[in-house]
Amino acid sequence: MDAALVVEGLTRRYGAFTAVENLSLQAATGKIMGFLGPNGAGKTTTLRMILGLVTPTAGRVTVLGEADFARVRNKVGFLPEERGLYRRMTPVTAIGFLAGLKGVPVAEARRRARVLLEAQGLGEAADRQIRHLSKGMAQKVQLLSTLVHEPDLVILDEPFSGLDPVNQQSLETLIRSLADRGATVIFSTHVMQHAERLCDQVVLMSKGRKVFDGTVAAACAATPRTLTLEGAFEPGDVDGLPGLGERTATRLDSGAVRVVAGLRTGAPAQETIRQAFGRGMDISRFEVREPSLHDAFIVLTGGGAPPE
Repeated sequence: MDAALVVEGLTRRYGAFTAVENLSLQAATGKIMGFLGPNGAGKTTTLRMILGLVTPTAGRVTVLGEADFARVRNKVGFLPEERGLYRRMTPVTAIGFLAGLKGVPVAEARRRARVLLEAQGLGEAADRQIRHLSKGMAQKVQLLSTLVHEPDLVILDEPFSGLDPVNQQSLETLIRSLADRGATVIFSTHVMQHAERLCDQVVLMSKGRKVFDGTVAAACAATPRTLTLEGAFEPGDVDGLPGLGERTATRLDSGAVRVVAGLRTGAPAQETIRQAFGRGMDISRFEVREPSLHDAFIVLTGGGAPPE
């Protein structure tokens, strides 16, 4: 694999607390990687070590073929989770200023800034002070500041946080366009729907450790399907039905019972349902549900069986 990022045995300790432990991963050039995990999983600490902002206790990082991040700093774009812009600057000035820090000449930086702002529907706000923009508009300006120097590696820490659905969709489109032009994109998130739609690769973290690294399809395949049975029967009536794993039973307001059960790997749901009817169970509704990335996230990070 042609890797834009290689992480080997990365560890970061703060006294007795280990924030990240023995993490290894690779991100392929021109692909989108989702870096997923609950709050406190070690995602932000890892991203800061990749960027040279935090020194690892152990391990090594290679970015765009270089072990010394300073050599490739101008080829990397980073959007931190903590947002911040000079509020009295205009979007054009702010984006141009940050592009200049990445080595883009002033005139070219301002030209690129206007092109990006127009493309994102912010052309009319290009010369207004950022303090007069909405939170969502200001957030998009900061994102464009991350991209204006046309980086080969883009790292976004919780980029969808605070955006309304329309701007979230716009950001998804932008992330796809970055990969289409050959950039590698790594973004952290705890919103699984974005990762499910966008990612070629997902890395799941829990308590500082990697618990999964692969495709969305592979993550879902590692998670059981669920079978829901609803009707006028007792929870114990499902005992002994083939293929059922862990299950929960709920008594509905109507008096009916709802049983949600994981299906063991390879178990045909049709046979389970056939035998349930064969027992004379009064079933008013049944549903077989394929696992989503959200379900896989819950199971693989140790949260237990997926929710209904």
